[in-house]
Amino acid sequence: MNQPNQRGGGGGFRQAQQMPSLAIRTKKSQLTTDAYTKMVMGEVWKKDWVYALIPFALGLLPAIFVHSWWWLVLAVVLTILFVLFRSAQVTGVTQMEQSKPLFERMAFEMDNKQILLRVGPEKEGKAMQLNWDMIGRARRDIDAYVLYLKPGTPPEGMAAWRLWLGRTFDVPVFLHLPYKIFNADNDRKLFESMLRRKNLLPAEAGAPTA
Repeated sequence: MNQPNQRGGGGGFRQAQQMPSLAIRTKKSQLTTDAYTKMVMGEVWKKDWVYALIPFALGLLPAIFVHSWWWLVLAVVLTILFVLFRSAQVTGVTQMEQSKPLFERMAFEMDNKQILLRVGPEKEGKAMQLNWDMIGRARRDIDAYVLYLKPGTPPEGMAAWRLWLGRTFDVPVFLHLPYKIFNADNDRKLFESMLRRKNLLPAEAGAPTA
């Protein structure tokens, strides 16, 4: 499983740079660990439920040769263990030291080059920087934008089966930007237009392409 500071090509959070005066600035918001867990659990199991059939099938496999209800019990136990392990991966993200900045109360500043995550009083100048190339995809929900960080680059020479496991059972890490944190509706529309120009959201029907 990739950790948050290994995402975006391994760059992690970087030292913030001065934002231009035309940057979009938001109010402060906080994604709680409970809200993150609920969102990711739903997303993970919507995609991974089929993998829970693998331990179930392996548990039943011996029944082909020896008929017994114990094989069904074994299959159920293996499936439960898989579900617990996969769920623990999700909840584990909220406990890692590297993940704590994602769950602090912060404001966002965005321009065409970067996103700044400002934590604490603005006058202290504390901010974390994410370049746009660290964002792999985005989603527009009914009340928020969700920006997913790219998984980190795996070490060279890693075995193919480990690469497959890392890609298949990765835990999504994202920024959650509710519509209500934008200071004006025009700012929100400008931000959405920025996401479309960067191909993180599909282009609007009838809109000219760059």
